[in-house]
Parts: sequence; structure tokens; C-alpha cells
Amino acid sequence: MTNNDIVPGFDDEKDESLKMKIQKVDEVEGCLVLFLEGYIDTYNSNYFQKRIQKAIEKGFIRLIFHCGGLNYVSSTGIGSFTAFLKAVKPKGGDLVLLEIQPKVYEVFQLLGFSQFFNIKDNLDDSVGFFSNDSAADAVSVFPKVFNCPICSKKLKALKPGRFRCSECKTILAIDNTGQVFLG
Repeated sequence: MTNNDIVPGFDDEKDESLKMKIQKVDEVEGCLVLFLEGYIDTYNSNYFQKRIQKAIEKGFIRLIFHCGGLNYVSSTGIGSFTAFLKAVKPKGGDLVLLEIQPKVYEVFQLLGFSQFFNIKDNLDDSVGFFSNDSAADAVSVFPKVFNCPICSKKLKALKPGRFRCSECKTILAIDNTGQVFLG
């Protein structure tokens, strides 16, 4: 199945700097996984926004951005993700960022955006975010194993709160949904 089969007109424009493949999540209504590869900057963010807007217009309001192949995001690119969030929230949607590279995550943190986004480590957690009741989800999150956003050391949190990374000594906080940010 091609991107255009899922969202008509999605592949009308191409840009080699940012390749996108989309996959529908059948078990969650209006849910789409967007596999991103390349980078998002000032020059291609408009192209990125236009393509995602087509998906939102087709009723995809639960968006999972698979960022494992994304090696750079400028502040303009982060602005694009913020625009998507503003577009889907009023419709009852949300977005999840999945497998963010440490250097890309750092940009989100430096600009203070990491706490606005749902960041997950794997696709099952991302789909679960949309299919679970959030109260039940909060209970099942802990113990939470994750990588320190600064030094990438594998850490484990037993409950929500503030703590210090055992490797780089950065103060981190984790909320009751399992979201990790600088504390």
C-alpha cells in the first residue's frame, strides 16, 4: 500500500532531504504512523507541514512520528510539530514522537518543548497511548525504563518524581504518564 492510497495526494511532492512513509494503525481510529528519514529545517519545513496537513484533513488526528531516521530538527522543524499539535488537539487528537535521536531530543529540550510532546520508546507504547484509558495507562507505566536524555545511560524510575542520573548527574523529572524531562 502506497502513501497515496492512505492519504490521497500525500506523495504529490517529494523532497530528498526528508523522506516519509506512512502506515495506518487499524486498531486505533484516525491513527497514522509517519516514518521520517532525513532532517527538518527552514528549507523543507513548509513541505513537511503541507504533507502532514493533508493527513490531518483526511481525519488522521492521532499521529505517531517515528523519528528514528531523523538526524536533525531545527527550531523551525520543532515549530512544525507544535503546529500539528495545535491542529489535532481541538479535534480530540494528539501526537507521539517515537525513537527520537539524543541530539534531536536535545533541541526539543533546549527550546523547552520536550514537556509538550508525548515521547515514547517503541511503537507498542505509542499505539497504546491512543488506545488505553489514560488513568489505567499511568498505573502501567511504572517501573519505567528509559535512556537519560543527556548521556543516554539506561535508567529506571519506579514512580513519578525528580531524581538524578547516576552517570552524568543531570536532574531529571518523570511525571505520572512516564514523560521524562529535565528537572
